[in-house]
Amino acid sequence: MRTLISNALSCRAAPDPGAGGGASPAEVTTADEALKAEDARYAAQTGLDFFAMERLFADDLVYLHSNGVIDDKAGYIESQRSSAVIYRSMQRSDVKVRVFGPVAILTRRAKFEVRVNGDERTANLLFHSIWTKRGAHLQFVSFQALPAPD
Repeated sequence: MRTLISNALSCRAAPDPGAGGGASPAEVTTADEALKAEDARYAAQTGLDFFAMERLFADDLVYLHSNGVIDDKAGYIESQRSSAVIYRSMQRSDVKVRVFGPVAILTRRAKFEVRVNGDERTANLLFHSIWTKRGAHLQFVSFQALPAPD
């Protein structure tokens, strides 16, 4: 939890979510931008587009898997490049987007069909996905998931 909070704070989260924190319009992330960025991430991962992953994922990415494993950008991409983890489909539902200046936090449910070390799995999750605008582009900076209750 400290890692998630620390990562969110390092993304320059605005103290007043309604005001954009004094960020210029070019620095403010919109909900639509965040949803499109998350869609691009899902497409990159299910399409094994490592170039897109490198571009979309922040160098300081913190990815907390639902099983408690923590990855950084290099480890997360390598697990897919090596075929240890293959995302077959990634879907979110009932998503809520909150924007704090350049930071967008997506929250709710996801269903990932994934092969892990040759075993097919369905992960029904509750998640936070955090994106921040750095320059003209959004970057994926943090993810945390836990198994969704039945």
